[in-house]
Amino acid sequence: MQKIDVHTHILPRHIPDFKAKYGYGGFVTLEHHAPCKAKMLKDDGTFFREVEENCFDAQARLRDTDRTGVSRQVISTVPVMFSYWAKPHDTHDLSCHLNDHVAEVCAANPERFVGLGTVPLQHTELAIKELTRLVKELGLKGVQIGSHVGDLNLSAPELFPFFEAASDLGAAIFVHPWDMMGQERMSKYWLPWLVGMPAEVSLAICSMIFGGVFERLPNLRVAFAHGGGSFPITVGRVQHGFTSRPDLCAVDNPHGPREYLGRFFVDSLVHDPDALQYIVKLFGEDAVVLGSDYPFPLGEEEPGAMVLAHSGLSQAIKEKILYKNAVKFLGL
Repeated sequence: MQKIDVHTHILPRHIPDFKAKYGYGGFVTLEHHAPCKAKMLKDDGTFFREVEENCFDAQARLRDTDRTGVSRQVISTVPVMFSYWAKPHDTHDLSCHLNDHVAEVCAANPERFVGLGTVPLQHTELAIKELTRLVKELGLKGVQIGSHVGDLNLSAPELFPFFEAASDLGAAIFVHPWDMMGQERMSKYWLPWLVGMPAEVSLAICSMIFGGVFERLPNLRVAFAHGGGSFPITVGRVQHGFTSRPDLCAVDNPHGPREYLGRFFVDSLVHDPDALQYIVKLFGEDAVVLGSDYPFPLGEEEPGAMVLAHSGLSQAIKEKILYKNAVKFLGL
């Protein structure tokens, strides 16, 4: 059976010294300190994480996908590279560098890799400019964006022209949590990744629903990482809040959250068979796509293993999750 993994991350082997180029810091570099390994460092020397060669070497990725039976990987940058905090023209330049690399990897192995780009979302005009280039010139299928842009949630009117452009271009959007809320209270226990990330995804989903993005752009194709984060288990509360306090919730969209279930995709990365069955029931069998978060520790080591082993899912539903829904999401 085919597998299309929509949630994987990649970096160039060598990242330029953006601090020297732009004249200020905060960017990420790679230090190849050992064979087949590199440290991701902030340019002040602060350690972010260690990555192995499968994060920056396409041949290593191909060996892994052959071993795990993944037919195609959808590759996108590591979210820390979004750099929405930087000066817009610098983020635009950085985005071009990353997108050119993703396009090169895809062009070298078009049957195995599909690309999603990144854009300077803090500046709508530049974001649309780069989105247009990466779709029309580079041949990428869409873009990965963060769960918020600085102080702006995805409901912000400033961002709507970008979503409109994506709809017009037929570009898929993959929403990934980043720069998690409340990190000052989550310094221990890896809580930004365990608690903050699910909350960020729920924030992004609620923002796009309440903000009327899906209502105004019915053809927009959006997928959210990590099974929709904490949204699936709190959708009842969200709907009840909308119903009981429309004066607070229904200010930009008169339709309740449950009306949009099935209108967007979520990936399958929930790490629990019962949770997987629940999101299939909640969002619908046509709205869940395979996602592994390759090549990181919170990912699924063998993409699709839980789907294939699940006794509560029919063969037809498994096929939809493993590859058929991804074809629709990506517009392949």
